[in-house]
Amino acid sequence: MRTIKLFILAVAVPAALLACNREALNSGDADTIRIRAAIGDVSKVTTTGNTAKFDTNDEIALYAWTGDKTAVPATRVVDGVKNVLGTDGKWAPVAPMLWADMVTDHYFIGIYPYRTVTSFTADAFTFNSSDYEASDLLIAVNTSGLKASANPVELTFDHVMAKLFVNLTFRNQWASDPTVSAISAKAQKTATIDYLSKTLTATGAAEEVALVKGENAKWNGLQLPQTGVNTVTITIEGKKYVFTHTEDIPLSKGKYTTLNLIVGRDKIDLGSVGISNWIEGSTIDDGEAQTDE
Repeated sequence: MRTIKLFILAVAVPAALLACNREALNSGDADTIRIRAAIGDVSKVTTTGNTAKFDTNDEIALYAWTGDKTAVPATRVVDGVKNVLGTDGKWAPVAPMLWADMVTDHYFIGIYPYRTVTSFTADAFTFNSSDYEASDLLIAVNTSGLKASANPVELTFDHVMAKLFVNLTFRNQWASDPTVSAISAKAQKTATIDYLSKTLTATGAAEEVALVKGENAKWNGLQLPQTGVNTVTITIEGKKYVFTHTEDIPLSKGKYTTLNLIVGRDKIDLGSVGISNWIEGSTIDDGEAQTDE
């Protein structure tokens, strides 16, 4: 799991001349669009350690429009053009991205990983717990109103997912640390995306969402931001333990929640629940998990 710090990516994008002269310009020309993409205080699941970089072949989608900055129109200046990170560290668009003209205000949305948008206010989204990278949604919005002379276009990508960590310690009732084969949280896996507000709204019935094992007894996984999650199931040597918190386990946009659980043979005690940054949060103490047998 990688923690991303602030960094800058230079994206060179072809521009257009005004009126009938709309042939592509060289990247060094003054009216060429350039995009500077920064990732804020977020975590990208494909990072390693504390390195701060996208990976080669990562893809982002870019949308641009003019007119009303509060609503993305059906006809757009740039319509979801894919930009791919090359081995040279530069982002390359797969199709030209052209200013409408040199004097009109332009507005921008960037999406990572690349996806085709069908609705900018309620786009359907399904979390895939077996493909975290594809579900690690980052959105950038710039509606400050930029003209073609305002290079580079600034895009700051924000994390719209939540993350859940479960850390296990074992009581001395065990001769040795037992084998944990699975951990899951009962949560919603479908949502709608509002790109302009950079928010996910969870929908549908809750189901078991698997976490993945990290190092030692640490498990983790992305989650949709939502309320109403209070149950985690841990499978230890074929026996299921169900931890139910008396309150919601916080799953908030841009934050990660850590459950510290103390595992005994007949029950699991909750050491603490911590919410961290991404954004510093609170700690909740007390609680236990009972076996379902």
